[in-house]
Amino acid sequence: MRIEPVFLFDLDGTLVDSVYQHVLAWKEALDAEGIDLSVWRIHRKIGMSGGLFTNQLLRETGLDISAERVDRLRQGHAAAYKRLAGQVRPLPGARELLAWLTDNGIPWAIATSGRMETAALNIEALGVDPAKVPVVTRDQVKYAKPDPDLFVAAAGRLGAPIETAVVVGDAIWDMLAATRCRALGVGLLSGGYGPDELRQAGAFRVYDDPADLLKHIDEVGGRR
Repeated sequence: MRIEPVFLFDLDGTLVDSVYQHVLAWKEALDAEGIDLSVWRIHRKIGMSGGLFTNQLLRETGLDISAERVDRLRQGHAAAYKRLAGQVRPLPGARELLAWLTDNGIPWAIATSGRMETAALNIEALGVDPAKVPVVTRDQVKYAKPDPDLFVAAAGRLGAPIETAVVVGDAIWDMLAATRCRALGVGLLSGGYGPDELRQAGAFRVYDDPADLLKHIDEVGGRR
């Protein structure tokens, strides 16, 4: 009996080149709140849920973590990101990779820590139709990465056991979530994390970007 894999993709930094737009959007939102934080510190937390992201940043700075402030930061980030979203493009090979999986009958879905208010812009840039492909966003689960809820929900939408899934992501938060739900994690360098970081978080293979993954798709169970 052959185990048929399904592929579950993160979105930002994995399929679309949007990580640094998110970083700058968070920087703008933080500046508006009078919170001085270096850009590199913001980048290190991109990929986890927005609520957890803001809680951790505020805790690091020793500032008050009120529900009102967290909500203002989230709204400020969303507004700033929408202004930057015109710069976002699919990563090299992203469309080709998804088309290859589709053409070869290998199910795939997208699972992102972003809320639909920002994720919709990236999905549109990628040319994916949510009416035809399962897209799970932060709005649809109780907890986001590094919790595995998003990936478990995406596998469920495909009707597949999570243990048969290959989770593709660019951040350590994706790999940690994959490990926690017993899926196989594949890391991409296109979000700014290093190969050692991704492997230490649970990635069993690391590639440059979607184009590089497509060249080696047979190594992770993608076969005609």
